Amino acid sequence: MTQKTSILDTIVAQRRHDVAEARVARPPAQLQREAEAAAPPLDFVARLRTAPPAVIAEIKRASPSKGDIAPDMDAPAQALRYAHGGAAAISVLTEPTWFKGSLDDLREVRAALTPLGDERPGVLRKDFLVDDYQLLEARAAGADAVLLIVACLDDATLSGLQRGTHDLGMAALVEVNNAAEMERAAACGASLIGINNRDLRSFAVDLGTTDRLASGAPAGALLAALSGIATRADVARFGAAGAEAVLVGEALMRAPDPGMMIAELRGR
Repeated sequence: MTQKTSILDTIVAQRRHDVAEARVARPPAQLQREAEAAAPPLDFVARLRTAPPAVIAEIKRASPSKGDIAPDMDAPAQALRYAHGGAAAISVLTEPTWFKGSLDDLREVRAALTPLGDERPGVLRKDFLVDDYQLLEARAAGADAVLLIVACLDDATLSGLQRGTHDLGMAALVEVNNAAEMERAAACGASLIGINNRDLRSFAVDLGTTDRLASGAPAGALLAALSGIATRADVARFGAAGAEAVLVGEALMRAPDPGMMIAELRGR
């Protein structure tokens, strides 16, 4: 019997194809020079720890489960709304096919935040990273951190990408969705772990995921709860479970005043 291909498998296969094309258009050596010339990253983990509960506010144009959310969103303007609302970090989805994001969004968000100086939010590239080339893309575009999804990486690739991330001065937010993935994240030395309440194989959301997995995190790791978060009660719930940060996407993208919503989420 043929195993059904998951949404995650389909997205990862497309991203591998995208990377192969990008390598031809922009050779790694050129990208390496651009990464070296980029403004230096800030300490992403330290930035999250400065203002608990830390909100990682996401710029998300669309998703496989919800379709279009805000396809015409002005990414830098939204980033500034998030920043002025008290976001500790801004996650920028750069996957183009299902999420309608781009590296241009990331680059423009980073440029818009530059005038805020050392107090600016950290910038996370959220994507399906499978290759060192994507780390260079992230750094060249100004990212301070990248997402590494345990579910789409074998142990060797996960460890290699984590080392490569740190070599470029960035942080790796290592995403897990079950106990086995938490063990793998701990084994590779992850110090920033995102517990995704959404199973990327089916895109189903279970808010109990963070509650169940948080106690299995390695000592000293900063935990972030990802997906399905929309209220102050959600933030308090995950804080009680051990999460020092939450990532909020769709709810903020649909909010009439995202800055006010961030303040509400933080209990301000």
